[in-house]
Amino acid sequence: MAREMPQLEGVQHHFVDVNGLRMHYAVAGPADGEPVVLVHGWPQHWFVWRRVIPRLADRFRVIAPDLRGFGWTDAPDSSYGKDELGRDIAGLLRALDLENVRLSGHDWGGLAAFWAAIEAPERVRSVTCFAIIHPWAKGRPTLGGVLAAAVYQPQIGMPFLGPALQRFTPFVHLPFLASGGSRIWTREERSTFVEQFREPARAEAASRVYRTFLLRELRKRPPVGRMEVPARLILGRNDPICTPEVNGGAAGRGIELEVVDGGHWLPESKPDLVAERIASA
Repeated sequence: MAREMPQLEGVQHHFVDVNGLRMHYAVAGPADGEPVVLVHGWPQHWFVWRRVIPRLADRFRVIAPDLRGFGWTDAPDSSYGKDELGRDIAGLLRALDLENVRLSGHDWGGLAAFWAAIEAPERVRSVTCFAIIHPWAKGRPTLGGVLAAAVYQPQIGMPFLGPALQRFTPFVHLPFLASGGSRIWTREERSTFVEQFREPARAEAASRVYRTFLLRELRKRPPVGRMEVPARLILGRNDPICTPEVNGGAAGRGIELEVVDGGHWLPESKPDLVAERIASA
């Protein structure tokens, strides 16, 4: 039985072929508006932007895709490397013939957005990312960050165990979706994120996002030395993992670093701030 798509006033849903994928994207705002593309992270999908989209759609053409393996986009057997996710987003920009794009991402979607801007700088006006590490980061995590990451990343990334945990024990996701405070998510909102991982291919995809990161990407760097477009990375002061200490060397790579009040879930807990930073980029 197909999962029900969450609804948001003014939003339409479309599919497009990108890199062999049937990619889903949500779209809102005037057809002739300047394009804004919003990329989600784990364990979510396009609906993470539900509070940001209305704040941008009066002026911009807002497009929120589902990454490969998430939401309603295909979940193929692939690496789920962040460069691969970035190529998908760059492919979406090309498929929709988008130019002068304000590109933004949260969590793994932020790293995918950085890679997409590296892949297709001619189509990107600016990149604004939230609560993630940048592609050249060489900083050192805090002890709290190490402990927080150790709680879940190896388990989610482990073959067989990681997909099984996500399919059969949805409480694996709930600590993350509860960490922002009960006022951020309703029960229905949490459910729409968690239920996608009941599907075996999506549980495997999410596991590979972490497996590939831990085994191959900790030292992987882009083929260029710095961002070619204006870039900003915004971190929540109370985010235990994506901290300024981890994001060392941002300025030298052409990335402006900003720390704001808040935790990891900025698009949902600070939608006014997130929308303002994207619009002003």
